[in-house]
Amino acid sequence: MFELTEEQRDLRELAAQVGAEQYAPRAREWDARREHLPRAERQRLAQLGLLALTLPEEYGGGGRPLIDALIILEELAKASPVAAWPVFEASTGPARVLHMFGTEEQKKRYLPAVAAGDTTIAVAISEPDAGSAATDATTTARIEGDEVVLNGTKRWCSGAGFSEKYLVYARFDNERGAAGIGAVLVDKDAPGLEFGPQEELMGFRGIGSADMFLTNVRVPVDDIIVPKGGFRNLFTAFSVERLGNSTMSLAIGQTALDRTAKYVQERKQFGKEIIEFQAIQGALADMVVQVEAARLLIYRAALNAGTGAPVTVEASIAKRFANEMAKKVSDLAIQLHGGYGYSAEYEIERLHRDAHGWALAGGTPTMQRLRIASEYLGRRFDQRR
Repeated sequence: MFELTEEQRDLRELAAQVGAEQYAPRAREWDARREHLPRAERQRLAQLGLLALTLPEEYGGGGRPLIDALIILEELAKASPVAAWPVFEASTGPARVLHMFGTEEQKKRYLPAVAAGDTTIAVAISEPDAGSAATDATTTARIEGDEVVLNGTKRWCSGAGFSEKYLVYARFDNERGAAGIGAVLVDKDAPGLEFGPQEELMGFRGIGSADMFLTNVRVPVDDIIVPKGGFRNLFTAFSVERLGNSTMSLAIGQTALDRTAKYVQERKQFGKEIIEFQAIQGALADMVVQVEAARLLIYRAALNAGTGAPVTVEASIAKRFANEMAKKVSDLAIQLHGGYGYSAEYEIERLHRDAHGWALAGGTPTMQRLRIASEYLGRRFDQRR
């Protein structure tokens, strides 16, 4: 296991304490009511120095390595994914795209508000006919003078309707594939931007997801974050986001394991604790191995990244394994809890529902397998042929 520094352990303890005291008691309610984290709580996380650890200090962030943000993210996600979501977005999500690819003026204009908890930036990539095949996007960005005019529909935007800003990926011309695609920052209140009803999802409740309809939405050209043709470079940013995603899956696995370890030593059948049965011991051991392996893969990629971006293949390996781990471990947790695992009261079923959501988000395990094979062999495979 990697040895954490004293400072990292202090950060972890702070995040764990805040999560246990402030968010864990509300996790089930937030899930049932699909409630979003209030802005005041976002600002509380910022004041504690937990929100934007990876953003540079000159913009109000912590200026810390990626691994530090993932340590915080895991502890908050153990308490509630709703509480962890703003940290995910600020430290590993769209704000990092702005940090990595935006101009100095753009970073000065937008990142301090993110670091303070006043603004959350959500990403809008997918469309009705462009999911895993993101370069099939048809949303258009037409430059007219000093403005960009956006038209199109975006789907599966996590945080849609709640976030204050949206990084919208659009096609600047008719050139096929990635060559014509860039990204523009759009304000929630921009004229012509409308949101569909909130999706009724299996998990991810409280994070929110909705369609976005852009009809002649006009934004200044100064808000083009990624120019036309820059889409290929975004795999660098995607790798950061994938480690955030992996860590959310890790939190699910660790929480399921912790609760199961406690339960099997308390529950009695046939006159003894059920952990005395070898079948239970074997299942618990499988859970431990899965969780520990996922953590090692995530930490390897994050430590190699430092304050930058991880190696693409290492991020894909971590995501693929962690996503599948969370599904397997939470499923085993349901089985070992028996009927109680199927009850909302124990929250194991919530963990399992959320596990499937993280596997779908940010590039499915199937797509990660294709990327891993491509990177390992040093070959590019065209899925359209």
